[in-house]
Amino acid sequence: MASTADDTNGRRRPRPRTGSEAAALAGESSGLRKSTGSVAETRWLNGDELAAWLANSAIMISLPAALDARMQREAQLTFFEYMVLSVLSEQPARTMQMSALAARTAASLSRLSHVVGRLEKRELLARNRIPGSGRRTAATLTEAGYEVVVAAAPGHVAAVREYLIDDLGPEELAALRRIGAAVDAAIKREQPDTLSAASPPPEAPTIRRGPRRTAD
Repeated sequence: MASTADDTNGRRRPRPRTGSEAAALAGESSGLRKSTGSVAETRWLNGDELAAWLANSAIMISLPAALDARMQREAQLTFFEYMVLSVLSEQPARTMQMSALAARTAASLSRLSHVVGRLEKRELLARNRIPGSGRRTAATLTEAGYEVVVAAAPGHVAAVREYLIDDLGPEELAALRRIGAAVDAAIKREQPDTLSAASPPPEAPTIRRGPRRTAD
């Protein structure tokens, strides 16, 4: 099992697998290759595959933690809070149904509701029930929330450039884009009921430009 460390929100997060854990992924520890049943039939990672997996664990674990720490330090927001505000800033009337917002940020409704409640207390957004049948709720970015995400966006872009983009050449960026698309497609194939093919991928929050201004 991977070791853990506190992340910037006090939660426990896994560290990249190393040493004996990496050997386990390759099926080289505890006699795994000699086991019976499904374990024995596992397609263990070869050396090149294992090296690629461990290298990419930095993107999955270290990069989000670094972005989160920097966002909290510079804008007093968690990275996920910034994602929520950023997605809303790009919507018509800065409003989105909660279920759609959860899909765009790759979050569960319970996690999103908790974070939205926290942002609502800070008057950065507001929730309103959608008229009609069912218990549908929409989140709307307030003017204060819009100003916060506008102020945070330049720092976010700078962090993305520093930690990822600027050290990659054009061919590496193209490869990274293909890899991301392939991983996203594989996940959607595995979870067809929860990730509709019609749903867009999680929003990359406010990278190319500042949040869109809408008419009042």
